[in-house]
Amino acid sequence: MPLPATDNTEAVEAQGLHLDIVQVRGQIRPIGAQHREAVPTIEGIHLETAALAAIVHPEIEPQDIVHPEEVQEVTNHRADQHLEVVAIAVREAVAHEAVDTEAQAAALEAVVAATEVQEEAQEAVAALGLLAVVADHQVVVAVAVEEVDKHIPFSLNKKLSAMKKFTVFIMGLLCATVTAQNINDVLRLSTENIQGTARFQGMSGAFGALGGDLSSLNVNPAGSAVFNFSQFTISGSNYNRNNDAFFGNSRVNTELNAVELNQAGGVFVFKSPDSPWKKLSLAFNYDLAQNFDNEFLASGSTTQGIDNYFLNFAQGVPFGDILLVGNETVADAYLNIGAEQGFGDQQAFLGYFGGIIDPTDESNLDGTSYVRNAQYTNVNQEVIQTTSGYNSKFMANFAGQYQENLYIGASLNFHSVLIDRLTLFEERGYDADSEIQTTIFDNFLRTQGDGFSFSFGAIAKLNDNIRIGGSYQSPTWYRLTDDLSQRISSDLADDSIGLIDFNLVNLFPEYRINTPSKITASAAVVFGKDGLISFDYSYQDMSEAKLRPTSDPDFASENSLIAQLGVVNTYRIGGEYRIERVSLRGGYRFEESPFNDSDGIGDLTGYSGGIGYDFGGSRLDLAVNRTEQDTNELFFDSGIDNSALVNRINTNVTLSYTLKF
Repeated sequence: MPLPATDNTEAVEAQGLHLDIVQVRGQIRPIGAQHREAVPTIEGIHLETAALAAIVHPEIEPQDIVHPEEVQEVTNHRADQHLEVVAIAVREAVAHEAVDTEAQAAALEAVVAATEVQEEAQEAVAALGLLAVVADHQVVVAVAVEEVDKHIPFSLNKKLSAMKKFTVFIMGLLCATVTAQNINDVLRLSTENIQGTARFQGMSGAFGALGGDLSSLNVNPAGSAVFNFSQFTISGSNYNRNNDAFFGNSRVNTELNAVELNQAGGVFVFKSPDSPWKKLSLAFNYDLAQNFDNEFLASGSTTQGIDNYFLNFAQGVPFGDILLVGNETVADAYLNIGAEQGFGDQQAFLGYFGGIIDPTDESNLDGTSYVRNAQYTNVNQEVIQTTSGYNSKFMANFAGQYQENLYIGASLNFHSVLIDRLTLFEERGYDADSEIQTTIFDNFLRTQGDGFSFSFGAIAKLNDNIRIGGSYQSPTWYRLTDDLSQRISSDLADDSIGLIDFNLVNLFPEYRINTPSKITASAAVVFGKDGLISFDYSYQDMSEAKLRPTSDPDFASENSLIAQLGVVNTYRIGGEYRIERVSLRGGYRFEESPFNDSDGIGDLTGYSGGIGYDFGGSRLDLAVNRTEQDTNELFFDSGIDNSALVNRINTNVTLSYTLKF
């Protein structure tokens, strides 16, 4: 007997699982739909129903429940060959570009029926998930998961939970480019902080003509050939962030501490006294190129309310395009609109159901004009922005010493990026007669990906005291993805607005960032075993950075802004003075702003100091590195230009241990 496709509520209730099939049907849309309206059904029952029924009811042949013309390739398949049947069902769904709502009901029943046998349930749910990728059945999957979740073992619960997130992942891939992919991302990844070993930090990174330190390979890869012995170094740092945020007429201070293992690596030195190549070295090193752990709090009065953010996206969007369809929930519509219409329309929807904005004429579904609901002249805003994450670099390096005075080396660099940014926004201080007295709008943005770069360089000893060096750092080619979660509330918000929370994730398409290349010239004076002074100069043209694909209109706009950035000139000077086994170190660093008017990011200045003790076969080093810079921190990347001027003081205390072998 075929599965009932139209009225299966009674059968489902008999198992103690009540599902509103009619409600589920009203939430189905195909991928690529341009208008938010119900999908017309097609005649007959889809192969997807046959596939799912075949899994749960092996005694049923697929051709028994579909039309003959729809099952030409299926007739020779037995029901137990469900994977092939599902594959054909997927192709059929794509070919029709539509979804049969009755087939959906039967598919949902198949999942419910499968809960009695764990193995079959896994197969059925996996099949439904595969079909959801093609037909955008995210609501059906979510409902099925919620019901099945109550009746199956814990091990399968985890599988279903993972699939629920996977559905949101597919949804997000269809969204328009998120506005967080902008010039700020480029600048964030284009510069690297002075991280690494304590000796390297103690001299502010001025090692381009010196080498002999694992972190110095970040400046000049030829430095590994300077080592006389194989050795291993590990470093840990305490990062202190002290931020003064100026917004409105107020200043708020925040402080954050974090402890990280920020460097580990080793170098193997192979000596060959009888060859023109006196030494060859092979080095592997991990450095925390950037630590993104930070936090600032800004609180003050402004004339620009959060309504401006939503109005910026809403103006021009037909009112009917951001309304619920059928029995669609607020959470479903939030994801659907983002997938089908883009990020801008999704934010307009969020503003409307969050009670922040209304259409000028609610009776006109084609209307594209909106107004704010809150009444105010000035509002009080409080923003807490917390970031965490890293840009780590794993380096594979090879270098050699030719004759007595020339060192040449090259490195391959592999980056791993993870940045979490949580923005908590609260707005109060409206007029006394305003219907809105409090608005909360929170965003959680995660950026992750990887990158690749290479570098090469050389160091020459002009005489016993003077060394010069030069190096080239290629662009870093990053491949990144962003995912965004949001939540909103206000006095006029829809009663079900709480369904939109951080459990709903919008995943955006992969994008690429090419950071600009960097050239470094170095010189050093070595005073025998008593000490040294070193100087580095780096040139990096920020206007050469790119967001890709360049064919994306949003990226083209951002790239035009990036093209207006200037050259970043960086100067580093460091010194070391040795007293028998003790080394005293100090350094200074100055890095120019990439902005010609210094509006977004100011110049960076840094000071450092350190001490080390050589035990003979090992060494212990300690360093303190302090930098200061002013940055203009936007509360949101688009829609509203409220920002805080943040004075950032970063102090790193690093301890390194080196073992020679």
